[in-house]
Amino acid sequence: MLKTSKKIKDIYEEIQKKIFNVVPEKWDELYLYASIIDRLGEVQTGEMYFYFMPKGFLRRKFINVYEVPDRYGIEEEEYMKAVKSLYNSIKMLREEVSKQNKKKWSNITISIKNSRFKVEYNYDKLLGYQEEYYDHHIFWRKKY
Repeated sequence: MLKTSKKIKDIYEEIQKKIFNVVPEKWDELYLYASIIDRLGEVQTGEMYFYFMPKGFLRRKFINVYEVPDRYGIEEEEYMKAVKSLYNSIKMLREEVSKQNKKKWSNITISIKNSRFKVEYNYDKLLGYQEEYYDHHIFWRKKY
């Protein structure tokens, strides 16, 4: 079990704040997936997406992070900067966790439901192929 240092708790808090900033309305639950793959020459690749359920009884369908600008009339370039900043915080979390754990996770799922913040680290060996991203996304969506 990973011991949570103050630095990791601070990064968790930063991630939560950034999530609240990129979701333009109140929501009941949110599921975020991010992967980070180390390549040769210290190059990293990966992806991030998340879905949230808006509050209320009428709109009970998850909304994808990348639908937000069109759906809510938000300027896409500014919005994507905020999303990239969130992903960079997740990268910082990975580095900090690896300092304690001596092992780098390949992907992470963050879920927030009933005001509860939950983090799951996964150590799968991801290669970073488009087909792999797609298959992993389908699997993840079924799980969450």
